[in-house]
Amino acid sequence: MEENQIEKLVSFLYEIGTLRKITRAHQQALLSQDLSDNIASHSFRAAFIGYFLAKELKADTDKVLKMCLLYDIEESRSGDQNWIHKRYVKVFEEEIRKEQLKDILNSEELRELSREYQERKTLEAKIAKDADLLDENPILKE
Repeated sequence: MEENQIEKLVSFLYEIGTLRKITRAHQQALLSQDLSDNIASHSFRAAFIGYFLAKELKADTDKVLKMCLLYDIEESRSGDQNWIHKRYVKVFEEEIRKEQLKDILNSEELRELSREYQERKTLEAKIAKDADLLDENPILKE
């Protein structure tokens, strides 16, 4: 790997690390405060939920795991937007992801998985979205 590619990958990993500092916006709408609930913890838990759903439904677990890890990465730049915010604020998610994944290792594969997730046409994309939503389910919370 070239030095320039290593620098880009390290920058990407640093940026992904900032997701642990971004509080989930639904807390504002639900008038709750849980400082342990951040984008990184959500993605981690959704990845496990997605994995088990994919196993049960005989889907491609590798794709589901990657989609679960990818679907919120743009929030490192845009912040999290709850369902109320999304009615009034335009976030340029596609542009952010394109720039984030530009020229890093396996970037084309990651961009394609991100596109597939956004389209929600495949079983794996639907499972990843279900995992995202299930992480919000209070029955699954402590």
